[in-house]
Amino acid sequence: MAVPRDSDETSYLLPPSRKDWEGQAIPDFVYGPKDLVWEGIQWPGSAPSLLEDPVPPSRFDRALRSAWRQRMGLGLFRYRLGELQTRTLPGAVGFVAQLNVERGVKRRRPQDIHSVKQAFDPAQFNFNRIRPGEVLFRLLGAPDPPGAAQQEDVLVLINVSPLEWGHVLLVPEPARGLPQRLLPGALRAGVEAVLLSSHPGFRVGFNSLGGLASVNHLHLHGFYLGHRLPVEGAPSEPLDPGGHLHLLQAPPAPGFLFYTSGPGPDLEALVGRVCRVTDYLTDHEIAHNLFVTRGAPPGKASRSSALTGVRVILWARKSSFGVKEGEAFNVALCELAGHLPVKTSQDFSTLTEAAALALIQDCLLPPAQAEEVQAALVALIAQDEQ
Repeated sequence: MAVPRDSDETSYLLPPSRKDWEGQAIPDFVYGPKDLVWEGIQWPGSAPSLLEDPVPPSRFDRALRSAWRQRMGLGLFRYRLGELQTRTLPGAVGFVAQLNVERGVKRRRPQDIHSVKQAFDPAQFNFNRIRPGEVLFRLLGAPDPPGAAQQEDVLVLINVSPLEWGHVLLVPEPARGLPQRLLPGALRAGVEAVLLSSHPGFRVGFNSLGGLASVNHLHLHGFYLGHRLPVEGAPSEPLDPGGHLHLLQAPPAPGFLFYTSGPGPDLEALVGRVCRVTDYLTDHEIAHNLFVTRGAPPGKASRSSALTGVRVILWARKSSFGVKEGEAFNVALCELAGHLPVKTSQDFSTLTEAAALALIQDCLLPPAQAEEVQAALVALIAQDEQ
């Protein structure tokens, strides 16, 4: 098993004095294939607390949480996140609603975005401008096999306006100034981050430009949510003979499902397929959101607590530039997966499943365009199989 340069998770903590932050080397979290947890992850009988893990935390969990907790104590966030009020909306979907008022009013305003394939602009805010203390560590996948090319560096940063406990950003090589367009190395790091955690509720996601990404600098979100979500076991049907692309039809929203249950070539093939699809969507100015979670294999609905592989779910949607004011929530990667961060106490107490579905439906592609996109993606996957 690969080990970091200092195997104690306290190596990812800042010096106690702020004046000592500058010039500090970014610690490395080095991992290899044996660190990825593929089996034995499942939900307990009741929803877990993030402070009482359903299984022993992994080395990745300990490193992330200890460093994240310290940054919260040092006041590096825009607000102090306590335990969020949470309720499951009555109804068949199982929406998990959370009240997060401060995120709604204190998060950084979205950048001026007008295109899904907009170029990176160094004059706007980007992750090269953050404070040193916001960096937790560098995520480094050890070459496999030994001697192979080193994977790209991915910085793990705190999200200063967290939507849940442990909310981080995964930023591949920020100095390159990459726009918010999904790349294979970034997606691979996101999937592997999910597999590095032993908590069933650690998820990773990506918002495209026009899909409510607020910063045009390549990044993914990672966070813990101690609740099951409907997309983990929702039913699906195959769209191609090889079974590589599935249609997730159940609410909250229809989406494209990719699945892997093993490392090596299977994982690499999934990364390649997903990025070819997101390239198509970006090139055609179609906004999209992506969600990575542990889940059940494609097929019939599963209510099993066992999470046997990784689901990557992709939604093509209407472009939306900026944040809509006055809505109970804005529709991005969390909401399409069934997790609703709500902005006001009034909306939190009165929100219904029907109202949530209506807000989400309003952000989806019109049926005719959705069918065209589906046909194009099926043809794209078919080309890969030839």
